Amino acid sequence: MMTDPVLNIPEVVAEVRALFEAYERALIERDVDVLDATFWNSPHTIRYAMAEMGYGFDAIHAFRVARKPGPGTKERRIRLEILTLGRDIATVHLEYKVRGRDLTGRQSQTWVRFPERGWKVIAAHVSTTDGKPLDVP
Repeated sequence: MMTDPVLNIPEVVAEVRALFEAYERALIERDVDVLDATFWNSPHTIRYAMAEMGYGFDAIHAFRVARKPGPGTKERRIRLEILTLGRDIATVHLEYKVRGRDLTGRQSQTWVRFPERGWKVIAAHVSTTDGKPLDVP
């Protein structure tokens, strides 16, 4: 019988946070090498973003290379949540104010620690909302 993983082991949370912060710096600096190194080099990796439907590492890389330089979409952070499950799986969720717009951005990443490769993002999603709840029955 499998037991529940230990949540949020402090040193694992610190590892994932450091990698996430390095990724965020690389976004601002347009450091494609770091951005690429953050993601799992696999045809199974997915990244959905505002103007991107990245199916597979090669498509994600091609989008990064073609992306125009600029300050990025994040004006300021609202909330950052990191959840680690044991020592090898983590999720990161960031809520932020979109630069120059009355929108809230949402970013999520699923991280896996691979034995030979270390931590890699296997799936990511970026979207926006106007912050108003949907009228869902």
